[in-house]
Amino acid sequence: MKAIELIKPLKSKKFSTGFSDNLEITKVTQDTREVEPGSLFVCIIGSLHNGHELAKEAVQKGAVLVVASEPLDLEVPVVYVNNTMKAMAILAAVFYDYPSQNLRVIGVTGTNGKTTVTHLLDYIFHDHKEKTGVIGTMYRRIGAEVYETKNTTPDSLTLQKTLREMQENGVETCSMEVSSHSLVQGRVWGTDFDIAIFTNLSQDHLEYHHTMEKYAEAKSLLFSQLGNGYQQDKPKFAILNFDDPVGRSFEEKTAASVFSYGIDQPADFKATDLRITNKGTRFNLNFEDQVYEVQLQLVGKFNVSNALAAIAGAYAAGLELPSVIQSLSQISGVRGRFEIVKGEYDFAVIVDYAHTPDGLLNVLNAVNEIKTGNVFCVVGCGGDRDRTKRPIMAEIAQKNSDTVIFTSDNPRTEDPYDILDEVVSGLEKDSYQLIPDRREAIQSAIKQAAPNDIVLIAGKGHENYQIIGTEKIHFDDVEEAEKAILIKNNDK
Repeated sequence: MKAIELIKPLKSKKFSTGFSDNLEITKVTQDTREVEPGSLFVCIIGSLHNGHELAKEAVQKGAVLVVASEPLDLEVPVVYVNNTMKAMAILAAVFYDYPSQNLRVIGVTGTNGKTTVTHLLDYIFHDHKEKTGVIGTMYRRIGAEVYETKNTTPDSLTLQKTLREMQENGVETCSMEVSSHSLVQGRVWGTDFDIAIFTNLSQDHLEYHHTMEKYAEAKSLLFSQLGNGYQQDKPKFAILNFDDPVGRSFEEKTAASVFSYGIDQPADFKATDLRITNKGTRFNLNFEDQVYEVQLQLVGKFNVSNALAAIAGAYAAGLELPSVIQSLSQISGVRGRFEIVKGEYDFAVIVDYAHTPDGLLNVLNAVNEIKTGNVFCVVGCGGDRDRTKRPIMAEIAQKNSDTVIFTSDNPRTEDPYDILDEVVSGLEKDSYQLIPDRREAIQSAIKQAAPNDIVLIAGKGHENYQIIGTEKIHFDDVEEAEKAILIKNNDK
């Protein structure tokens, strides 16, 4: 692509000497490891590195043009802008030819439920014979091809490249998790969302946002950025959880048409008459004076809320409610989200990603709704993350379990024992068990479980690793639970 066309949308730009209208750009990147001859290198100032300090290395590897916000002395031309993060988002959209305009893009934000809602939507559209894509915590998927992901929401370059690949592979609908970090950092700038869904807001990521008000403000950006226009051929919809006061407040943040959903509060899509068992959930869906019976294989009130979000999103996209409800009834679950561990045993073992106070409470409430014996909860808190939620999660686990075992999650660079000291700081010493080694904690819970008991292993869900220091080691809660069940069976 001609450099002059690529940088044309950048405003308030200045050029160093040597810029040529005939300059060809073959790649746009912010990562020196990805630079190849013909690349445009964008200098991003991050939390760990300043791209300006790496610009010379990028040039040595073949970069022919650099975008920067700080003075540089290079052998190639430099385009100076005020904000390189915004410039990168614009360049990404231009370079990949605005792919989101040719897809239906559904963004899901909130503290809990993002992964479940995106996967419910993905299944619904796939069941309606569409080719689909998913971007989120677990992976990026284009049709049947799965790619590893580093962040819930990738940077703007990776995102636009992924959307372009989806477009080229015939994807019609992309369901995408949108994190609060990505909204603040502008990773989704340049993405034309058609539908934005809000699940809920509870305490998390305060090490980054500092206050709940700032956290809520970050989430609201997805809805305010839907735009002010009303295009008949590409309408915008905001799907809001009215059971959450933050969700209700977002209605005034967006110009888009709003569909609300809820269980406890009046809403457009309202669930009533919930019937929850250990086999699944039934409820009545009330919408526009019609009542539809919904049957889910998923368990728990929180999954009713997730289902409502997916139903409203699919309806906003133009699908008929009866067929949407039929599709939902076929979904058995999402990896690491209230996942029942398979095996031969006379108690239940459930693995869930719950790693926030509200998420843990929701899952424990669901467990207590279906229990016929005692509840064991194995849980910890991650290191280098919001420390204020640690004693809150401990209290929730202790109050809503018969036996709670506190253990390590992803300690990262913190001492696991220091984390656990903060976790149990508000509890009576005899009210819990403390087993820092996560494998031993899982084995202990399963060993103690009697017939009809439930063991909940919370915090990591689908993750197949544990981060200790800066090293990622293989660790899968489901695998460890299966091994522990075998050990218990062999000891009988």
